[in-house]
Amino acid sequence: MMRISPPRPGLYVLVALLAFLPLLSPAQDSAGDLRPAPYQVAWQDLEFGVIIHFSTNTFLDREWGDGTASPSTFNPTSFDPEQWMKAIRDSGARYVVLVAKHHDGFCLWPTEQTDYNIKASPWKDGKGDVVGDVARAARKYGLKFGVYLSPWDRHDPRYKDNAAYDRYYNSELEELASRYGELVEFWLDGAGSAGHVYDFKKIIETLRTYQPNSVVFADTGLFEYGDARWVGTEAGSVDYENWNVIDRHGYRRWRPIEADTPLRKLHWFWHPNDEASLKSLPELLDIYDKTVGRGAQLMLGLAPDRRGLLPESDVARLEEFGAALRKRAANNLALQSANGVGSDRTAALDGNPDTFWSAPPGSRHATLEVNFNHPVTFDHALTMEWLNDGQHIEKYAIEVWKPSQQKWEAVTQGQAIGHKKIDVFPSVTTTRVRLNILSSTAEAHIREFQLYDWSKTSP
Repeated sequence: MMRISPPRPGLYVLVALLAFLPLLSPAQDSAGDLRPAPYQVAWQDLEFGVIIHFSTNTFLDREWGDGTASPSTFNPTSFDPEQWMKAIRDSGARYVVLVAKHHDGFCLWPTEQTDYNIKASPWKDGKGDVVGDVARAARKYGLKFGVYLSPWDRHDPRYKDNAAYDRYYNSELEELASRYGELVEFWLDGAGSAGHVYDFKKIIETLRTYQPNSVVFADTGLFEYGDARWVGTEAGSVDYENWNVIDRHGYRRWRPIEADTPLRKLHWFWHPNDEASLKSLPELLDIYDKTVGRGAQLMLGLAPDRRGLLPESDVARLEEFGAALRKRAANNLALQSANGVGSDRTAALDGNPDTFWSAPPGSRHATLEVNFNHPVTFDHALTMEWLNDGQHIEKYAIEVWKPSQQKWEAVTQGQAIGHKKIDVFPSVTTTRVRLNILSSTAEAHIREFQLYDWSKTSP
């Protein structure tokens, strides 16, 4: 069942591709430690993506279409998805999800299942394909591509007949899943679906026939089918300890978080005279630290305007955001450590997330110490756990050596690390730092332990 709530402005929870995995697969093994499937590992390494809303709503100053808009409404004058993708790439994002059909039922590809689609619009004399153009542009700029297909359809009369609509929906899904190359993610949306029963088993079968490695985003209502889950709000913040394994009615799965939030406050589609809603650079950095920095994916909502372009102010903000992220990552103090090449700690301090340090086999407690030849000052730590074998760390502290007191002192502590954890604390100066893994379910594996002084890079 899906999460059902009364409609409200903005995109509701987004549900990506429905995974059909055997109960004894690595991602679902309830008899032992749960591990991610390889495609989940690859997806979590992407960390930051965008979702794009562009349809008839764009031309009608709406967030929620009612299915009555004429296809003639859709007619961008300067459609250029490469302009979108350059800005998206420059922001640091690594994947793109396009809303191929929103709740109004209008399809942005030349589907054979309904006349309510791009072929009936005046744009390109009805010969255009927004999905295809966006997919090609994304890949040209090195970005992974996925799609969103709303199950709720306020236009198609078949929606009133569960069986007939399921056949229609699965036919649309088959087109998207078979025509546009690899889909990194596929989203469904539970908004507006009250009283409608979907055949999710059949949807899964349709999807997995063509896209076995797509990540499914689903809230806990679709627990059995999802590869990733919603954070619970659209604020862009993970406000709790983030564990990748979650249990619902006795069914445990590896379900990492994807946190969605629009670039413009409360708006997923473009609206005129809306400049005041654009989030500031400090707001975006705070969102990044509270999503990616808490082991989740960040999904940022973007909206092209009636020209078919991202507004210039959005482009500038995205480029500014990416530049700030790159600047922050440029001075990893751990790379300056006195830990020599060949040390067993080097793999966690080399700036390369493809290598990792392992605690002694069978250990439940371990420390990873970093030594410097001179005092260093820092106020942030970034830690990454190698998750291929599962999420093991349950409690940790980051500690600095106090020579005057001849003891270690914690500057921060927590429970989950997961894919990535960014800890912030008052600025401290020392020559010795350690990650103290106080408790783990098996030996810990650390991909990266990085130290930064971001007080010098604040916007």
